[in-house]
Amino acid sequence: MGVYTDPIRAVFLDAGNTLLRIDYAVIAAELARHGVRVTPDQVQRAEWRARVRLDDEVLSRARPGATTEDSSVATAYLRFVLEGLGVTDEATIERVAEWRRTYNLPVGFWNTLEPQAPEALALVREAGLRAAVISNSNGSIRAILSSLGLAAHFDFVLDSSEVGVEKPDPRIFALALGQAGLTPAEAVYVGDLYSVDVRGARAAGLRAVLLDPGGHWGARDCPMAPDLLSAIRLVLDWRR
Repeated sequence: MGVYTDPIRAVFLDAGNTLLRIDYAVIAAELARHGVRVTPDQVQRAEWRARVRLDDEVLSRARPGATTEDSSVATAYLRFVLEGLGVTDEATIERVAEWRRTYNLPVGFWNTLEPQAPEALALVREAGLRAAVISNSNGSIRAILSSLGLAAHFDFVLDSSEVGVEKPDPRIFALALGQAGLTPAEAVYVGDLYSVDVRGARAAGLRAVLLDPGGHWGARDCPMAPDLLSAIRLVLDWRR
């Protein structure tokens, strides 16, 4: 991390796997229909590993400008989760993938509140910091946050499909800085993917914190936190 002297005035956050969780229970229930018995906790832990694999094998190798919202990325992500649960039968993987493609559109799986989000966002506000969301999404993220009671915590929400640019492109972070009236050194970004969130934020001059539940990311050249509350407390410590 570079040397920053300006005071932190804002925290920008990812949505999926940061403020929102995947509905692990509904995935476990669907797998049970195909004879695979797993608990929601097992699905969650497999997802923690899958996001690292997705980053290493897919996202970090994507050509510049490639979208993270492509159906092939979502399919690879689901495959990595299933393989992490020991599901390797191609027919089962395809049936679950087909179910995913039509489940709960346009929101999909990311419709569950991260339990730490209200407390973490309250800490941000109590510290006098601004808060905003920068998300690669399909136009639904604002409605999801509103339905879960989180929208009032934010000064604004940037949805990539609405602004026409997505992470890791530094332009979406620049848009957020412009809307907030801040310099890059005055903002921190918190997200769950190294290649998309950390590299994108740093390319725009922001500090970034990588969420690492389960400790699966290994050694990375950025600050890491095991959960959202820990990430926010780390940011607040930087202000002291």
